[in-house]
Amino acid sequence: MSNEAATAQATQAAEAAPEPLPHGIGASLPPADARAKTEGTFPYAADLWAEGLLWAAVLRSPHPHARILSIDTTHAREMPGVRAVVTHEDIPGRPLHGRGGTADRPVFASEVVRHHGEPIAAVAADHPDTARMAAAAVIVEYEVLDPVTDPEQAFEAEPLHPDGNLIRHIPLRHGDPEAAGEIVVEGLYRIGRQDPAPIGAEAGLAVPRPDGGVELYLASTDPHADRDAAAAAFGLEPERVKVVVTGVPGATADREDQGFQLPLGLLALRTGCPVKLTATREESFLGHVHRHPTLLRYRHHADGEGRLVKVEAQILLDAGAYADTSSEALAAAVAFACGPYVVPNAFIEGWAVRTNNPPSGHVRGEGAMQVCAAYEAQMDKIAKKLGIDPAEVRLRNALATGDVLPTGQTVTCPAPVAELLQAVRDFPLPPLPKDTPEDEWLLPGGPEGAGEPGAVRRGVGYGVGMVHMLGAEGADEVSTATVKVHDGVATVLCAAVETGQGFTTLARQIVQETLGIDEVHVAPVDTDQPPAGAGCRGRHTWVSGGAVERAAKMVRTQLLQPLAHKFGMSTELLQITDGKITSYDGVLSTTVTEALDGKELWATAQCRPHPTEPLNETGQGDAFVGMAFCAIRAVVDVDIEIGSVRVVELAVAQDVGRVLNPTQLAARIEAGVTQGVGIALTENLRTPRGIVRHPDLTGYALPTALDAPDIRIVRLVEERDVVAPFGAKAVSAVPVVTSPAAVASAVRAATGRPVNRLPIRPQAAVVTERV
Repeated sequence: MSNEAATAQATQAAEAAPEPLPHGIGASLPPADARAKTEGTFPYAADLWAEGLLWAAVLRSPHPHARILSIDTTHAREMPGVRAVVTHEDIPGRPLHGRGGTADRPVFASEVVRHHGEPIAAVAADHPDTARMAAAAVIVEYEVLDPVTDPEQAFEAEPLHPDGNLIRHIPLRHGDPEAAGEIVVEGLYRIGRQDPAPIGAEAGLAVPRPDGGVELYLASTDPHADRDAAAAAFGLEPERVKVVVTGVPGATADREDQGFQLPLGLLALRTGCPVKLTATREESFLGHVHRHPTLLRYRHHADGEGRLVKVEAQILLDAGAYADTSSEALAAAVAFACGPYVVPNAFIEGWAVRTNNPPSGHVRGEGAMQVCAAYEAQMDKIAKKLGIDPAEVRLRNALATGDVLPTGQTVTCPAPVAELLQAVRDFPLPPLPKDTPEDEWLLPGGPEGAGEPGAVRRGVGYGVGMVHMLGAEGADEVSTATVKVHDGVATVLCAAVETGQGFTTLARQIVQETLGIDEVHVAPVDTDQPPAGAGCRGRHTWVSGGAVERAAKMVRTQLLQPLAHKFGMSTELLQITDGKITSYDGVLSTTVTEALDGKELWATAQCRPHPTEPLNETGQGDAFVGMAFCAIRAVVDVDIEIGSVRVVELAVAQDVGRVLNPTQLAARIEAGVTQGVGIALTENLRTPRGIVRHPDLTGYALPTALDAPDIRIVRLVEERDVVAPFGAKAVSAVPVVTSPAAVASAVRAATGRPVNRLPIRPQAAVVTERV
């Protein structure tokens, strides 16, 4: 064959070859489960089955506050097909709340009902309809009590819980209490109750074990905490309870609640049969935790140039009936009450109290989101009073690395707040909609809307937010991972749950980058593996990703050491690139496959960030491992006659540390921003007198694709955090925190109204007098 023919043949082969798959850190590696999810074959808990399966149903309280006088299960037990009925009398152990670690919430209400939907009894039967009818046949005699639903009244009300109504009080003191500014602005703000609204309602399967234990198949986000809570309630050793994580259909909060999983396991132990429970959407709304409704009072002092002198605030979190994560949420709210701004003097009072409202708990950006809406409203008021551009006022006060928080903690991580704000401020504004029939959908209210084009006003507003990463106040953040290599295939074992944040994809990328192995599998998660902690606050990117990296590097050393010894050099002089091992001088060149030569290598490693400390009696302390920041510019159109709002565009600039997977990162930011739009405009779980109204996706208005604005990611600042693995930061929570404040700021700009409540009600955006 001639050289020309050979060259042509090689060229044709190269053109016909498939594009190489994305590989390693920094590539947009697609999720391994993407195809299964799109084809409908992904194994969710609701799809599970077992031989001899029974079905469960839970009876829940119709009252938010009542004394239980009697519970009669006779009729339910006598129904054909019913195999077991359990109440508080059948709980063998002491309840341990899985997230808080205290005996705060009972499995079943015994003497007192503390919130609407609290579990009273559970039934197992041979058919789901039978189980539901039997649960309805349980006769409960109540003495209905007046509910305490106003958190301000909780201070003076009779104790609703043995631990009292006050969960935590944090008085933060920083600087000179006598300091005062030339101008003073005040505000009262209210944040509503947001439901995490997971895509799939809770479902699970409990299977009894021969040793008298039980296995729980759940969409858990923290399997070891859920296991410990179940073991304590069942009176079993933790080793006899196993939690197996099934496919998680989305999670922006604690995915499981013990009022769901503990009755399920108890019924399996009682009947000796597998028991399955699939919650209705109504049960899901009643059972899991929600974002803390919050009341905030603020007073800002500033000088004549708009620089902050002092911030005073009172923050009241409605925890609902049980403590859950309210203490942690309050710490975040108080610590970040002044926002990402330099504030030399701050005096903050924060409380979390119990009421007879539905329980509140972990939802993305808890605590930080509520205060962001308030302090950003205050910054708008300062700008208006001084006649200064709102973005400029924020820039004059922007926090930077080396500055000190009101908690006394020095910001040691990258804090490019000014850079982020400048990026969104300078990004070109979107064009105004044309007044033509084909563009009517661009107006608030959409096509056939009630509004008139002449009543539409455009507003531009800003939001700057911050969140902490990992646990806080001394929480022991640790994760363990094992990396195994056999026959050229790598397997990662880590109990970090894939909740949609992309951990399994990241773990594959880390191993590909470190070992040069293309085929990487992440094993299913269960509690036989060492703990990895909850899937929130960017934990798994940092802690679990760090553990995977360390284990992979240990395997890398095992792989390279024989080669390095053979050629008389250290392993540091060898590198792995695209599946090839080469030395610095070119003497050694081989493939990873040849170097493995059938060997089986493995290593286990842990990652534990530097310790933190609790806030002291004056709110001071190094409470946080790291922080992330975001700036958003919102553009909205408001019909000032009917109060309808359309978010036109959100320009986002974010501090990400390092981009590990560009596509995945962009998706997480866009999802967080959209969730924030829901908080700003539509999402509010109404609970008049403690009763959850319209617990369904018709009455609870989630933003749809039609409500989602154009989201422009205009800047990603990659200034690596030196203490974080890969230098990366959490990305999904801070846009949720920031976007509601930005939307509210834009509505204020369009209407001139104060907009002091989220979600924004139509009457708050109506202007009665035209200018």
